[in-house]
Amino acid sequence: MSIVSEFKAFAMKGNVVDMAVGIIIGAAFGKIVSSFVGDVIMPPIGLLIGGVDFTDLAVTLKAAEGDLPAVVLSYGKFIQTILDFIIVAFAIFMGVKAINRLKREEAAAPEVPPAPTKEQELLSEIRDLLKAQQDK
Repeated sequence: MSIVSEFKAFAMKGNVVDMAVGIIIGAAFGKIVSSFVGDVIMPPIGLLIGGVDFTDLAVTLKAAEGDLPAVVLSYGKFIQTILDFIIVAFAIFMGVKAINRLKREEAAAPEVPPAPTKEQELLSEIRDLLKAQQDK
Protein backbone atom coordinates (compact mmCIF):
# COMPACT_ATOMS: atom_id res chain seq x y z
CA MET A 1 0.00 0.00 0.00
CA SER A 2 1.46 3.36 -0.96
CA ILE A 3 1.91 6.28 1.42
CA VAL A 4 -0.73 8.30 -0.44
CA SER A 5 -3.37 5.57 -0.22
CA GLU A 6 -2.56 4.96 3.46
CA PHE A 7 -2.90 8.67 4.19
CA LYS A 8 -6.18 8.81 2.27
CA ALA A 9 -7.54 5.85 4.26
CA PHE A 10 -6.47 7.56 7.50
CA ALA A 11 -7.80 11.01 6.60
CA MET A 12 -11.18 9.74 5.45
CA LYS A 13 -11.97 7.72 8.57
CA GLY A 14 -15.18 8.90 10.21
CA ASN A 15 -13.51 9.90 13.47
CA VAL A 16 -10.96 12.14 11.75
CA VAL A 17 -13.61 13.94 9.73
CA ASP A 18 -15.83 14.32 12.82
CA MET A 19 -12.89 15.70 14.77
CA ALA A 20 -12.08 18.19 12.02
CA VAL A 21 -15.67 19.41 11.96
CA GLY A 22 -15.63 19.73 15.75
CA ILE A 23 -12.41 21.75 15.69
CA ILE A 24 -13.74 24.11 13.02
CA ILE A 25 -17.03 24.64 14.86
CA GLY A 26 -15.12 25.00 18.14
CA ALA A 27 -12.94 27.73 16.67
CA ALA A 28 -16.00 29.61 15.43
CA PHE A 29 -17.72 29.12 18.79
CA GLY A 30 -14.57 30.41 20.51
CA LYS A 31 -15.07 33.76 18.80
CA ILE A 32 -18.64 33.91 20.07
CA VAL A 33 -17.55 33.08 23.61
CA SER A 34 -14.71 35.64 23.48
CA SER A 35 -17.13 38.32 22.33
CA PHE A 36 -19.66 37.34 25.00
CA VAL A 37 -17.04 37.50 27.75
CA GLY A 38 -15.32 40.65 26.50
CA ASP A 39 -18.38 42.63 25.38
CA VAL A 40 -21.19 41.41 27.65
CA ILE A 41 -19.76 39.96 30.86
CA MET A 42 -16.64 42.05 31.54
CA PRO A 43 -18.14 45.58 31.28
CA PRO A 44 -20.55 45.00 34.21
CA ILE A 45 -17.80 43.28 36.21
CA GLY A 46 -15.47 46.20 35.50
CA LEU A 47 -18.22 48.59 36.60
CA LEU A 48 -18.77 46.63 39.83
CA ILE A 49 -15.08 46.74 40.73
CA GLY A 50 -14.73 50.43 40.07
CA GLY A 51 -14.11 50.63 36.35
CA VAL A 52 -10.75 48.86 36.43
CA ASP A 53 -9.64 47.65 33.02
CA PHE A 54 -7.23 44.81 33.70
CA THR A 55 -5.68 44.90 30.23
CA ASP A 56 -4.10 48.26 30.98
CA LEU A 57 -2.26 47.02 34.07
CA ALA A 58 1.45 46.65 33.32
CA VAL A 59 4.92 47.27 34.67
CA THR A 60 7.51 48.89 32.43
CA LEU A 61 10.78 46.98 32.80
CA LYS A 62 12.74 49.14 30.41
CA ALA A 63 11.64 52.43 28.88
CA ALA A 64 11.57 52.91 25.13
CA GLU A 65 14.83 54.19 23.66
CA GLY A 66 14.88 55.61 20.16
CA ASP A 67 13.43 53.05 17.76
CA LEU A 68 13.38 50.28 20.41
CA PRO A 69 9.98 49.75 22.02
CA ALA A 70 9.59 49.60 25.78
CA VAL A 71 9.87 46.25 27.54
CA VAL A 72 6.58 45.86 29.38
CA LEU A 73 5.32 43.14 31.71
CA SER A 74 1.58 43.14 30.90
CA TYR A 75 0.25 41.27 33.92
CA GLY A 76 -3.20 42.83 33.41
CA LYS A 77 -3.71 40.91 30.16
CA PHE A 78 -2.81 37.73 32.06
CA ILE A 79 -5.37 38.53 34.78
CA GLN A 80 -7.96 39.26 32.08
CA THR A 81 -7.23 35.91 30.40
CA ILE A 82 -7.62 34.09 33.71
CA LEU A 83 -10.96 35.82 34.34
CA ASP A 84 -12.09 34.96 30.81
CA PHE A 85 -11.18 31.32 31.44
CA ILE A 86 -13.02 31.21 34.77
CA ILE A 87 -16.15 32.73 33.24
CA VAL A 88 -16.09 30.39 30.24
CA ALA A 89 -15.39 27.35 32.45
CA PHE A 90 -18.29 28.30 34.74
CA ALA A 91 -20.64 28.81 31.79
CA ILE A 92 -19.66 25.42 30.34
CA PHE A 93 -20.07 23.82 33.77
CA MET A 94 -23.58 25.24 34.09
CA GLY A 95 -24.46 24.06 30.58
CA VAL A 96 -23.19 20.52 31.22
CA LYS A 97 -24.97 20.49 34.58
CA ALA A 98 -28.27 21.42 32.88
CA ILE A 99 -27.80 18.77 30.20
CA ASN A 100 -27.01 16.11 32.82
CA ARG A 101 -30.12 17.09 34.81
CA LEU A 102 -32.27 16.71 31.69
CA LYS A 103 -30.74 13.30 30.99
CA ARG A 104 -31.38 12.16 34.59
CA GLU A 105 -34.99 13.34 34.41
CA GLU A 106 -35.42 11.57 31.09
CA ALA A 107 -33.92 8.36 32.47
CA ALA A 108 -36.00 8.56 35.66
CA ALA A 109 -39.27 9.07 33.81
CA PRO A 110 -41.16 5.78 33.79
CA GLU A 111 -41.68 4.36 30.38
CA VAL A 112 -45.31 3.80 29.57
CA PRO A 113 -45.70 0.63 27.60
CA PRO A 114 -47.42 1.17 24.29
CA ALA A 115 -51.11 0.30 24.12
CA PRO A 116 -51.71 -3.11 22.59
CA THR A 117 -52.67 -3.12 18.96
CA LYS A 118 -56.03 -4.47 17.79
CA GLU A 119 -54.22 -7.57 16.57
CA GLN A 120 -52.69 -8.15 20.01
CA GLU A 121 -56.07 -7.64 21.69
CA LEU A 122 -57.70 -10.14 19.35
CA LEU A 123 -54.95 -12.69 19.97
CA SER A 124 -55.31 -12.19 23.74
CA GLU A 125 -59.07 -12.83 23.48
CA ILE A 126 -58.48 -15.98 21.43
CA ARG A 127 -55.91 -17.18 23.97
CA ASP A 128 -58.31 -16.54 26.85
CA LEU A 129 -61.16 -18.40 25.05
CA LEU A 130 -58.92 -21.40 24.29
CA LYS A 131 -57.72 -21.49 27.89
CA ALA A 132 -61.34 -21.35 29.16
CA GLN A 133 -62.30 -24.28 26.88
CA GLN A 134 -59.37 -26.36 28.14
CA ASP A 135 -60.29 -25.70 31.78
CA LYS A 136 -63.84 -27.12 31.31
